[in-house]
Amino acid sequence: MKYILSSLLLASLLQVFLWLNSSDKFISPPDAENIIESLSYAPYTKGDSKQFLSEEEIIRDLELLKQFTNKVRLYSAEDSEKVMPAVKKLGMQAHMGLWLSPVAEDNEKEVALAKSLITDYYENLTSVIVGNEVLLRDDLSPDELIVFIQDFRKYVDNISKTNKEAKAKAIKDEIAKEKNRKARVAKEKELKEKAAKEKEHKVLITTAEIWNMWLLYPNLADEVDFITIHILPYWEKIKAESFEPFFKEIYKKITDKFEKKPILIGEFGWPSQGYNNQGAVASPENQATIIRRFLVLSKEEGFSYNLLEAFDQPWKGVDEGSVGQYWGIFDADRKQKFEMQGSVLVEPYWFTQMTVAALIGAILTFFGLRNQHINFLHAMTYGLAAQGISFGIVMSAVYPFVHYMNFGKWVMWGMGTILMVPLTLITLAKANELFKCTIGKRPRRLIPLDLKSEKVPFVSIHVPAYKEQPHVLKETLEALSKLNYTNYEVLVIINNTPEDFYKAPIKALCEELGDKFIYLDIECTGFKAGALNKALDFINPDTDILAVIDADYVISPNWLVELVPIFDDPKVALVQAPQDHRDGKESLLKTAMNAEYAGFFDIGMVERNEENAIVAHGTMLMVRLSAFNEVGKWNTDTIVEDSELGLRLFEAGYIGHYTNRRYGYGLLPDTIEAFKNQRHRWAYGAIQILKKHWSHFKPSSRTLTRAQKHHFITGWFFWLSDALGTVTSVLNIIWVPVIIFVGVTIPTIALTVPILTAFLVNVIHSFVLYRTRVKADFYHSLLGAIAAMSLQLTIFKAVYDGFVKDRLPFVRTEKGGNSKKSFDNPVKNEIILATLLIGSFIALTMTNHQRITEVYIFSLTLLVQSIPYISAIVLRLIEKSSQKIA
Repeated sequence: MKYILSSLLLASLLQVFLWLNSSDKFISPPDAENIIESLSYAPYTKGDSKQFLSEEEIIRDLELLKQFTNKVRLYSAEDSEKVMPAVKKLGMQAHMGLWLSPVAEDNEKEVALAKSLITDYYENLTSVIVGNEVLLRDDLSPDELIVFIQDFRKYVDNISKTNKEAKAKAIKDEIAKEKNRKARVAKEKELKEKAAKEKEHKVLITTAEIWNMWLLYPNLADEVDFITIHILPYWEKIKAESFEPFFKEIYKKITDKFEKKPILIGEFGWPSQGYNNQGAVASPENQATIIRRFLVLSKEEGFSYNLLEAFDQPWKGVDEGSVGQYWGIFDADRKQKFEMQGSVLVEPYWFTQMTVAALIGAILTFFGLRNQHINFLHAMTYGLAAQGISFGIVMSAVYPFVHYMNFGKWVMWGMGTILMVPLTLITLAKANELFKCTIGKRPRRLIPLDLKSEKVPFVSIHVPAYKEQPHVLKETLEALSKLNYTNYEVLVIINNTPEDFYKAPIKALCEELGDKFIYLDIECTGFKAGALNKALDFINPDTDILAVIDADYVISPNWLVELVPIFDDPKVALVQAPQDHRDGKESLLKTAMNAEYAGFFDIGMVERNEENAIVAHGTMLMVRLSAFNEVGKWNTDTIVEDSELGLRLFEAGYIGHYTNRRYGYGLLPDTIEAFKNQRHRWAYGAIQILKKHWSHFKPSSRTLTRAQKHHFITGWFFWLSDALGTVTSVLNIIWVPVIIFVGVTIPTIALTVPILTAFLVNVIHSFVLYRTRVKADFYHSLLGAIAAMSLQLTIFKAVYDGFVKDRLPFVRTEKGGNSKKSFDNPVKNEIILATLLIGSFIALTMTNHQRITEVYIFSLTLLVQSIPYISAIVLRLIEKSSQKIA
């Protein structure tokens, strides 16, 4: 416990130290004044550009903006109709815009409404902006746009003339009210002096375009009172630190070209969130720095401008991807993002993130290490890994608090977060095993090789055989006849096999080998478990230990002599030796499969053995008969009767032991299809066990120790992780068209970082532990990894079947030339998934013209997710090449 507490405390303090010493929380851009010349304003609700704010909400917004500016830019007549009453009420000014489109009917309505608004609110208008980026969007031709501009110039001039005439008449009427000539002369002089002091209000006409459109169509400048240009360095892919020289260069180009025309920067801004546009990075620090530097620059240079924009517009996510929502200097809840003077806090949740991350890391450390035999180095490295994982968890959890979420994002973020839980547990479990096996304590419970005993208990060895090739079973029985142990019998259980081809040679061999060999030809239900149960009626009454081996295993003579003495301890009910194979060099395919099997028996089983939590396997297994009878013999309600029996023995309080010394060598599956069928059976059976025994894993249950619960639950999570790998692959494939065609990026951390981290940990785990524990070179480690990864889709199907289908039949693993030729491609589904994932990777990479970091990360994740399916294809190619050589 002292090591756990030490690592928990030190790793947590390191996390806190890194947070406290991070320089990214605060920035200090140059101070600017609170006065802003003009701000773009859109009167819409958060999620819908068709839903206007109420009158009260618009008044509220403009009262807030009036603290910074007296002028707003509006983009359509419909917007202006909603906003201008509040502008007039508050004594503000507006650049009123017309939204022109390719649809003539819409333009007619827009023009009619705009003209009525100009008439009503003439004194509160600074300008009328006829069209916004119409030429950029190619909605109208320059000539068509000029027609609209000229029309509005004529209309505004008429209003101006009418207003002038009305003022003149008002002056004349007021003078006429005076009763004598002297008074009229005095009044006329007073009113003329007053009129001379008052500047005539004139509404100017312009159109707004991106700066280069004015250079492409310079004749457009002749039609406007001033030039309105948009300069948005972000969309120009300009780095934040380079915006100022870029702006000055562009502004100079326009002023040099149009020397006699006033110029308004109609849009300038920078987003606070969203994807990067090549070198242009959207971030709170960049927005605050650029806006404040721009305001200082405008005062120094004396140019006119309008900032884009007042408030964030979450609805823009539909049309402008994941960056359009974040251009406001206020967020969508009307909270100012940054002050104009002093330091700026750009990580508003940093203290909460730090606290929660350290706490989660501490919890993961405590529960990950408790009840384990650890040293300080193992505990410390695991604690650091847990803190790193907790940092990722917190960064993912904070995503909805700093981004505007729509339905699609909620779905993807939610799914990613849900999937992050098992991926986190699995990654930490793999990391724990890695640290334990490399820098932790050495194993203590492996069975010693020099056990001695005065006792020689009777062992009944059971060899179930269903349609087994006679030459294979013959090797097994002949090896059993050469055991150095004296007190044993061998029950050869031929079950549900009517063909004499399989039976006759074996029956003859049993007679030849003597009384120790008992030939049984039985019919039963319940598959292998049913056959083993029926054989119990024929065992020697003196039997103390049951032993089970597969029909293809050639046993070492010392198997029983060296392992039976462990049963002198009455609490021992289970002894397991590893599986291995004698045909691993027969082909490259079998070399790969053999390498994959070795990892579990030299790594996982050794570590599980330390906590009395081994998985029982149906070969090289010995069980105390009395304990076996006590817990209910073989169960036929699962297709992994061996593992289920082992768990029942642990639940009954018995002890199991494991040795990683090889005492027997069997045969590998003949084909990839057989390999996949075997793994499907194991994974499906694991889910059956989980469903049957779940109550024993509740915290309140006392049938299993905490360490045993940990190992069994972790083992099941390993199956689930492969299944989840397929689920996340499909989800990510579905999301690709949204990114390409809609331009919406994903919650990167939740859907990519856990997958990439888990993959990296798996690679390190496999290659390091295969080197240190399995003693495999890089070549065999790589083959083992390929074989292991190739099973992902198989395990997904098994886990799915386990939860939705009950009592699938037992499918035997074809070995020793027993497989039948199949014309179906066993990896056709893997080919489909690999093609979709690689195609998605290529499509995202090729269409990522903005070089968006999140898209590259996501496309890399897709490529990583394709590796298991590529591995299956590689294994199939290996199989095909082996068949050609044969």
